[in-house]
Amino acid sequence: MKKKLLAVIFGATLVLGACGGGGNKAKDEKPANEGATSSIDAEAIVQKSCVSCHGGNLEGGMGPALDKIGGTLSEEEIHTVIVEGKGSMPAGIIKGEEADAVAKWLSEKK
Repeated sequence: MKKKLLAVIFGATLVLGACGGGGNKAKDEKPANEGATSSIDAEAIVQKSCVSCHGGNLEGGMGPALDKIGGTLSEEEIHTVIVEGKGSMPAGIIKGEEADAVAKWLSEKK
């Protein structure tokens, strides 16, 4: 029983604390490359925001594997999951053009 409780607490900590973070930007602060989705490094965003739940190689962990997600979901469906969340994944971990870039990048994983 104690092990299960510890696992739930640890899992919740990862989801709430590690999966996303990064809410420290000032409201009016804009990225230097805003409007240039193609210059956004989607892989770097995934490494910062997703690997704690989906694994370092996107092989899965607490969250499902994403290494071949493009073979299952379209870019639009992936974008919807990123923006709206799904299951235990909270909404809005990645927003705006970064979400667009990550959805495109993940859709190419087949």
